[in-house]
Amino acid sequence: MKYCTIAKYRLIHFSSKAASQSNCYLPYPYPKAAESCEGQRLDGYTIVIHHVQIPKPPSPAKGRDSAGTKLHHFDRVPLYLPFMKIAIIGGGAAGCFAAANIPAGPDHEVVVYEKTGKLMQKVKASGGGRCNVTHDCIDPEQLSTYYPRGRNWVKKSAYDFGPADTIAWFEARGVALKTEPDGRMFPVTDDSQSIIDCIRAEMLRKKVAVCFHKPVEKIIKQDDGFVLRFADGSSAPADRVLVTTGGAPRTGQYHWLEELGHTIAPPVPSLFTFNMPQNPITQLMGVAVADATVKIQGTKIETGGPVLITHWGLSGPAILRASAFAARELAVWNYEFDVLINWAGDASHQDLKDAIESRKKELGKQLVMSRNLYPEKIPRRLWEYLAAQSGIADNTRWGELKAPMQKMLTSNLIAYPLRVTGKTTFKEEFVTCGGVTPAEIDRKSMESKVVDGLFFAGEVMDIDGVTGGFNFQHAWNSAWIAANHISKV
Repeated sequence: MKYCTIAKYRLIHFSSKAASQSNCYLPYPYPKAAESCEGQRLDGYTIVIHHVQIPKPPSPAKGRDSAGTKLHHFDRVPLYLPFMKIAIIGGGAAGCFAAANIPAGPDHEVVVYEKTGKLMQKVKASGGGRCNVTHDCIDPEQLSTYYPRGRNWVKKSAYDFGPADTIAWFEARGVALKTEPDGRMFPVTDDSQSIIDCIRAEMLRKKVAVCFHKPVEKIIKQDDGFVLRFADGSSAPADRVLVTTGGAPRTGQYHWLEELGHTIAPPVPSLFTFNMPQNPITQLMGVAVADATVKIQGTKIETGGPVLITHWGLSGPAILRASAFAARELAVWNYEFDVLINWAGDASHQDLKDAIESRKKELGKQLVMSRNLYPEKIPRRLWEYLAAQSGIADNTRWGELKAPMQKMLTSNLIAYPLRVTGKTTFKEEFVTCGGVTPAEIDRKSMESKVVDGLFFAGEVMDIDGVTGGFNFQHAWNSAWIAANHISKV
């Protein structure tokens, strides 16, 4: 560790033994030889041995401490503070936001090492190029329910830096955010570059250095800090290291963190759509249901929200949420499983039975195909498809609807079975679950409990949220906490 001299002078008391052994001074941490110094007299600094020659002090005043040890009293002794080099591995959302929030000071420098040639690429692409910055869910308890993994962690850390703090941070720097009906928040410019430019400007103001094309292959822990080994064979020293490399699709990509003693939860995809090749429902591609319910068979997972029928299967927020909460189970099943769709949202079997009986009495002469039971919920093309799947002919009237057809129609409306035989990554929200186990990280500082001086933030941790701005919120949250602790001595 390097040192910088602070232009302050204090009355410092050292035992004659300590002074004669080293003839030098600095703060933290101090060896046994300097235990008699009165560190509390230095406004919180602790004075210890430092092997740097200092000017010959004035003649000491004689005196003894409570133990009878002779003391030297120096009136003007330079105070040395450690000069800290902070390395941030990964120039994504978490890494750059952390760099932008580390308090500026003369006693440390910050360097971001990015493996590619650009910063914040995921920020650039997210939200169709608009950047879904966060979500307007302000309550920590409710916010935590959107995280399939790390719920308790998020609930507690949101009190330190939640969505309201994210909004205030960007608005204080000239980037206003707007809220869409579903709660997602975007810059009013509808341009993700606004977010990138804002964070980058703060990094420049803090004089953060950035090194591109520097993928880290190994972190070596030493007594006085770390050495980073890069893929090109070069290396760099660091006193503190913040890892913000994001998620990885394979466990092997975390080997350099495992070598430091950390436990890695196996990574698997967390946000993806459901593939159903050759399923006749794909003929309805483009049809969207605003409020459907998706249940994954063999689990307790059930999600609600918009569902979109595509040419390959099913997509939409409800599908993506289901994929996130069932990520590990679906990986074990190799993405072959069954789902039940309630196209009528939260309607029950009894609700449909009553609605059908009412329709038979009041509109018995009307054609079933032309009289949608839930026109405000179910699009016409989907209604006609489900009716046909229930064995109902084009000329069947409500009054002629027989019991077997009625039973089948009810089942298809509230529990339509579909077989999924694969997945497709949701390109704008690629997220993995897995990574460094949160139990090995101090939530209050983001520092490793395994390796002193090592910090984590963002998706490299086994914490992930559903689509809607929640993964970026975790990036901002964890990066802010790390930034406000990593430079502390």
